[in-house]
Amino acid sequence: MFRDSERMGMDKTCIESVHIGEIRGCWSAAMLLPAALSIPYFAAPSPSTLMNSSPLTRRRFLQGASLGLAGCVVPRSAFGAKPATPAWTIGCLNRPWVKWSADEMLDGIRSAGYRTIGLQTATPSDKWVGNSSRDYLAALKEKVGSRGLVAIEGRLTTKDTAPFESATADIRQQVDNAKFLGVTTLINTGTAKPGLYEPWYRLMNYAAGYAADAGIRLVTKPHGGVVGTSEDLLRCLEKINHRNLGIWYDAGNVIHYTGKDPLEELEPILAHVTAFTAKDCPAKGGEVMIQFGQGKVDFSAIFRRLKKAGFKGPIMVESCAVGSSAAETTANARANREFLERVLESLPA
Repeated sequence: MFRDSERMGMDKTCIESVHIGEIRGCWSAAMLLPAALSIPYFAAPSPSTLMNSSPLTRRRFLQGASLGLAGCVVPRSAFGAKPATPAWTIGCLNRPWVKWSADEMLDGIRSAGYRTIGLQTATPSDKWVGNSSRDYLAALKEKVGSRGLVAIEGRLTTKDTAPFESATADIRQQVDNAKFLGVTTLINTGTAKPGLYEPWYRLMNYAAGYAADAGIRLVTKPHGGVVGTSEDLLRCLEKINHRNLGIWYDAGNVIHYTGKDPLEELEPILAHVTAFTAKDCPAKGGEVMIQFGQGKVDFSAIFRRLKKAGFKGPIMVESCAVGSSAAETTANARANREFLERVLESLPA
């Protein structure tokens, strides 16, 4: 633009006062952005104006440029932008594929469009982090990683009737296995036997502490028995009394085990919810391996409340209709992911 200052007839003092690259950069930014947004921009001085004006100093030019650019700031709403979708990871648990091999499960989760997985439900062939050898875990870790997947969750079991020393040794082994595998959260779903509530509280306190030292979060969720209702869950938090214990909320389980309203049950424990297990259910005692929208869970209302509370995710899909083949099940898992994505996109800003 100003490569030949003498041909343009520019005052030599002006050229010495302003670095040409800065003029070009500032004017380009000032003119191109408003043009793209159809907004008037400040007029660039012509060569004759430069010739007849007092020397243009660096400060005077940048002041003028900043005034012009200030007028280019446009509210996002002016473009009709959609409300921001919460940046919550949608992952998938292994449960829909328990009738098939680990390889078919991992292939299915990847094909269904997920990248974050949970290895929660054990099968006859795969105990995941429970009672597994290092060779098995190393092979599993390679299988997960080779597919571009990340396993973030596993199940921790407690031997509530065993001697404390034996039960805690088993907990340590599971936590160590989870750490080796790279899992960052372990879930325990409690006990349904009232006589074992106190031993379970004690073991969960131990597990929370040992898992914290390993950098792993311990959680529980609505699952009947000792963790049946929000009141039960709050009692668990009080009894276990460890800051490394959180709640993965499961609205489908609230309906299945209690018949209560999941939105109402969420409110008292909202501050402790660190993840959401996605599951639908039509009624108390009803089937949960169904497609989202076929039950009574109001996902939109629950996600609106979680968003308002500053929830960070993840959302982990546990269920879908189990088909006659792994491929059919995978298609159903994909549909449930897409259902959740539509719900999230529809949330108000």
